[in-house]
Amino acid sequence: MNPVSTLLTILWIYTGLFLLLLIKDIVKHRKSMEKNPITGSILISVIANFFDTLGIGSFASATSAWKLTGTNSDDLIPGTLNVAFAVPTAVEATIFIHRIEMDIPTLVLMIAASVIGASIGARLILRLNILKIRLVMGAALLAVAAITLCKINAVGPFGIIGTAKSLDGNMLLAAILGNLCLGALMPAGIGLYAPCMALILLLGMSADAAFPVMMGSCAFLMPSVGISFIKEGKYHRKSAIPMALGGTVGVLAAGLIVTALPLTLMTYLVCLIMVVCAIMFFHDAWKVRALFIKKR
Repeated sequence: MNPVSTLLTILWIYTGLFLLLLIKDIVKHRKSMEKNPITGSILISVIANFFDTLGIGSFASATSAWKLTGTNSDDLIPGTLNVAFAVPTAVEATIFIHRIEMDIPTLVLMIAASVIGASIGARLILRLNILKIRLVMGAALLAVAAITLCKINAVGPFGIIGTAKSLDGNMLLAAILGNLCLGALMPAGIGLYAPCMALILLLGMSADAAFPVMMGSCAFLMPSVGISFIKEGKYHRKSAIPMALGGTVGVLAAGLIVTALPLTLMTYLVCLIMVVCAIMFFHDAWKVRALFIKKR
């Protein structure tokens, strides 16, 4: 078995165990499940996971849609996101790990670092200043997007766009430590996708290498988080499986588009995503600041 097949086999064994626990919980509580319609949530899952596969992320869009439509209660949203979107994210990871060439040791070490970082972050989350982190993240993404656009258009002193598919030495160490930090920020609601894209570009790697790294990282992270919500019963049981199926459809549709893009267009797409996510970081920081002022 080659290294890619081994990695994906481990991922799907883990995801399969997660699915068994989910199905067992749903069957156990089938008589007491929510009565509200789930069609809207399925559609939300399809759209959110479509954009997630493009690298924009699904959590913010799905949360906003639920807020607008009132189809999911606030206390169940975090759990529903992690439980219902775990399988679509595993499908994303499978597509990009299989189709985009990347050095497997580099990929595995970066994924492992994010998982370790998430376990550390879950314990330290209360010590973080979320407002400052979001502002720094937003500014950093804009800076990296600007530098990348200058590189790809040969403007200024920034050199050429990176094309590496592997890292070693100090650069590999920087990648591991960087993804560990990004994983640690996940429990704080700081998405990994856009910052991971920025990290990949800063290290001189090809823009498309970000996709297997960021999606592989989240594919291993989300079942672990989802299991906790399943055990607590803090997710929308009735819609979980239909949303997972709908989200998978969205992933497959978007995956065909992204993997067919030439590297130059992929790089422009990554820059666009970083700008969009930077705006989202600033927006979220503004909301946190407004809430803080209101409490005072």
